[in-house]
Amino acid sequence: MTYRNGSMAALALALLLGGHAWHFDQRKPANRITILYDAFGTSPRMKKDWGFSAFIEHRGKRILFDTGNNPSSFAQNVKAAGVDLRKLDFVIVSHRHLDHTAGLNHLLSVNPTVRIYAPRESFGVFGSALPNQFYRKQDSLPREMRYYDGQPADTLEFGTAWPGARFVLVDSAVEVAPGVHVISLISEATGTKELRELSLALETPQGMVVVAGCSHPGIEAIVQAATVIDEHVHMLFGGFHLPAATDDAIARIASSLHDTYKVDRVAPGHCTGEPAFYQFKKTWKEGYVYAGVGSVIDLP
Repeated sequence: MTYRNGSMAALALALLLGGHAWHFDQRKPANRITILYDAFGTSPRMKKDWGFSAFIEHRGKRILFDTGNNPSSFAQNVKAAGVDLRKLDFVIVSHRHLDHTAGLNHLLSVNPTVRIYAPRESFGVFGSALPNQFYRKQDSLPREMRYYDGQPADTLEFGTAWPGARFVLVDSAVEVAPGVHVISLISEATGTKELRELSLALETPQGMVVVAGCSHPGIEAIVQAATVIDEHVHMLFGGFHLPAATDDAIARIASSLHDTYKVDRVAPGHCTGEPAFYQFKKTWKEGYVYAGVGSVIDLP
């Protein structure tokens, strides 16, 4: 048997690299979501706890969305999933609640310079700045009774719970990478009024894939915002914030997402709630995707 020179060289290279050269060269970047943190799941290696985190691979980007409720549990799940936090392109933190942010301590111990998109809020935990006009002045007071001796800087900087972190504060929709959009909305709900929350919207050949943290502004509002980018939402992940909702309210929202917005598939988790899991499974049938901690779900 004879071989051309090029074939012999290719064969030698494949043998030198353990027979994996062709597989490695032809492998396409993954497009998938790995659930790193949630209170339900089937993986025996993953810690179950209330909170949310997902690792997203999309168009060659490696994105961490939220960091769960406990640094050590987050670290355990990241290790079990084989995710290298040192190789992230950027991070998105949906909102300030600790069941989405506590794992930042572990993340920053591993990757202290990673870029983190977070909500911009007045006096927010991610840091903020306000013009000094936010408080009224009283010039007749003696200097020792006045803020900053009566000579404040034009802009006052306020601290963060994570000093040194590279936060990029977001208060409007922005495309942070090609085909990767951050949606910014504000909650009007009792208990979280004025809370700003970020969601993620990914462009795919089959429509938008939306990842929500807790949906405090409302899952319908988040989907509506995503349709501004692309009118078709293919898939919906994350917490829909319906753990105490009535059956009627859950049925209405399921009908709206399925019949009005025509979402193809749903992969609810975290604060969606057990009755909502049941209703969404009943509504979507084969379009319902199980997304417990440890699940790896392919994207278009």
